[in-house]
Amino acid sequence: MNLVAAVETYVKRKRAEGLTYGSSASYLVALGKLLGNVPLESITAREVLTFLDSPRASSGTWIAKYRLLQGFFDFWLARHEIDALPMPVKRNISQHSFIRHVYTQTEIRNLLKAVRGCQQADRCGIDPATFRAFLIFIYGTGAMVGEALRLLIEDVDLKKGFVTIHRNRHKRSRTIPICSDLINVLKSSSVRRRRQETAEQHFFLNKRGEALNSSAVERTFKRLRRFSGTRRHDDADIQPRMYDLRHTFAVHRIAGWIKHGADLNRMLPALAAYMGLADLRSIERYLSLTPERFRTQLSKLSPQRGKKRWRDDPKLMKFLSQLSGDQDHSRSSGSSMPNNKQIASPAKTARKQSARRNDV
Repeated sequence: MNLVAAVETYVKRKRAEGLTYGSSASYLVALGKLLGNVPLESITAREVLTFLDSPRASSGTWIAKYRLLQGFFDFWLARHEIDALPMPVKRNISQHSFIRHVYTQTEIRNLLKAVRGCQQADRCGIDPATFRAFLIFIYGTGAMVGEALRLLIEDVDLKKGFVTIHRNRHKRSRTIPICSDLINVLKSSSVRRRRQETAEQHFFLNKRGEALNSSAVERTFKRLRRFSGTRRHDDADIQPRMYDLRHTFAVHRIAGWIKHGADLNRMLPALAAYMGLADLRSIERYLSLTPERFRTQLSKLSPQRGKKRWRDDPKLMKFLSQLSGDQDHSRSSGSSMPNNKQIASPAKTARKQSARRNDV
């Protein structure tokens, strides 16, 4: 089998498993461009090392590409397309521990205000209002970028105030309530897209009436970040990412609960289900990202210190089962969710925070 066909088959396999596989696919395509459409068995460790040592590749990128290629060649080794892994010796690269960036309210405000000026040029493929709505959707729901890109018209029920998010990395769908501010933003987006008179079913479209793609929104966000002057002031190699809006949603919600003395043993599972995370451990990583001023309260409210476990709460368990239904979960089930303001508070994150912003 030749390299180009192997890459195409491998990428299709990954995407069939529910992964977006955007940047990883681009690395494999870049390998094909460098080596050409050569037989897999002819690729040498020296050629792979040349690809890994490409100019301007950070230590983190080097390791990410190494792991990607190792998985790629392992896949074809198991299928007897190659006899040995053409991988060079893995380097011992000292990496800075990666810390997710949590945007401040000021940074989010600056990003949203800068969208119009950043997207004024005719060459910009995404309308300013559309990109602004896209960012607010991620921040207001904690959705992954890929989930927002895959959002369809039929997934948005603005009358009932629910959004159905499909195909996260664990192949689950969830129907989540959204706040009134986000509903208004999505209503405006819906009006704009109807004017485009396109048959495209995706909710967020570019100026040509086509679905947004990951590479376009990533480039646009990097330009916006520079235009707004948003950057990290520590020694981290990676600047703030669009994906960090999802982390910011979680941290801001947890910080709000801590401030008001909420029971994290009860609320963290609801937040995990709302964000489509696999288990409670996935959401507890955000506890360490909360502001230092909440450390004392966090110690008192920690789930490990709670006397009553969250699985003992029948109302909460019912809510979680409705949020994390399977692919065939009916949208109508969203309307039967209990009217419990404390449980539903993840959906109110954007409303409470955007009420203090004039630009949302």
